[in-house]
Amino acid sequence: MTMHWKLVIDASDPHAQADFWAEALGYLVEDNSPLIEQLLALGAAPAEETIESHGRKAWRDLAAVRHPDDPHDERSGMGLGRRLLFQRVPEAKTGKNRLHIDLHAEPGQMDAETARLEGLGAARLRRVSEPGGTWVVMTDPEGNEFCVQ
Repeated sequence: MTMHWKLVIDASDPHAQADFWAEALGYLVEDNSPLIEQLLALGAAPAEETIESHGRKAWRDLAAVRHPDDPHDERSGMGLGRRLLFQRVPEAKTGKNRLHIDLHAEPGQMDAETARLEGLGAARLRRVSEPGGTWVVMTDPEGNEFCVQ
């Protein structure tokens, strides 16, 4: 039996994080607007829990990205495969991640990929060269570490 999963990442601005990671990974920002509109019409969700993002209703404190080739639920817009969910939290990041994402660039494209990610708002922390390989440690716009190999 396989399990469906998502990686949940705390964020100050979940929508900005979703936009960054959608561009970084070639993923799609999920469109939850049909479900949100339905819940608003039924009075099952308060309007103050929503915002406008990408020209459509979105949850104020949640935003997710999904792989474009993976299935998704048409009614809710939620991905059913590879997915990152960003949830608003009140506190800022205070220490090193205990879990991080590794991005694998095409052979010979690590520097170009690193530059592309910097153009999206990432920051380069350091380059690591060890007998097992070379990679660049970066941070996303909110300071979460990730690596480019």
